[in-house]
Amino acid sequence: MPKKGIEEIRERMLQSAKAGITSAYKSEEYALIQAVNAYMETDKSYNLAYERLSEWYGIYYPEIRISSPESLAKLAIAMSNNGADAGSIERALGNAAKAEEVKKKAESTIGRKMEADEATAVTGFANQVLSTAKALGELDLYINGAAKRVMPNTTYLTDHMIAAELLSRAGSMERLATMPAGTVQLLGAEKALFKHIKFGSRPPKYGILFKLPEVTNAQREIKGRIARAYATKICIALKADYFSKNFIAEGLKKSLSESLKRIKEKPIKPKEEMRRDFDRGYQGKMQGRRGAGRGRGGWKQGYRKR
Repeated sequence: MPKKGIEEIRERMLQSAKAGITSAYKSEEYALIQAVNAYMETDKSYNLAYERLSEWYGIYYPEIRISSPESLAKLAIAMSNNGADAGSIERALGNAAKAEEVKKKAESTIGRKMEADEATAVTGFANQVLSTAKALGELDLYINGAAKRVMPNTTYLTDHMIAAELLSRAGSMERLATMPAGTVQLLGAEKALFKHIKFGSRPPKYGILFKLPEVTNAQREIKGRIARAYATKICIALKADYFSKNFIAEGLKKSLSESLKRIKEKPIKPKEEMRRDFDRGYQGKMQGRRGAGRGRGGWKQGYRKR
């Protein structure tokens, strides 16, 4: 084949590959996956930075306890610049009563005196915490809008962050929409599932769905059933989001509410009975495995012959 013909074929193949890549990443779902991954990783850093700032600031004002990372960062900046000034503390905390309490504690503190270079370092670190908080807010705003565009039904049933996390775990809408309800229910609990398979520990009942308020706040005995009910409706919502593009979430939400009501009204078995049911099922499962091994003429049968 002439060299010119080979170059033409090569160029066509390159153009086809480029077009395939462009088409594969055309959907916004991939941007949403990257955004939620960035949010989760940044959130971990944010919490670690808050813990470090809280411990660091505690050597100067051990009596002061602020639970909000953003408020603590603003307070650190205000007091590093202006000392125990009532106006700056109130602007940082947004609460006059709390500001007065902090001012009194700061004036009678037993902590170390903050030197000028230490104040500069603390202020710089506190500004970094505030920058991270701003970045998290912007990411959350984008995830909220993108999840409603990509997964409107699923987002309506759960919330934008849980829907985005499910998508991130699955890797694509196509894969997530074709998963069975049991798999969706356990997304995020892979380590516990592998531990159950390998060592026979109790199986997990939920993964990311544990973040749903209805699951978190439910009685321990029915958490798994509530997660299962959610997973079943979420699977239907995902198929509508990916295949038909129809908004059916209102009907699913009503049906889900009725299912949750039935679960909560159903009498709960005593713990001893539930434990016996689990042990009986697990023993039957293990006996089935041993019987299957013998039926296939495995190593046990060969060992008896020898």
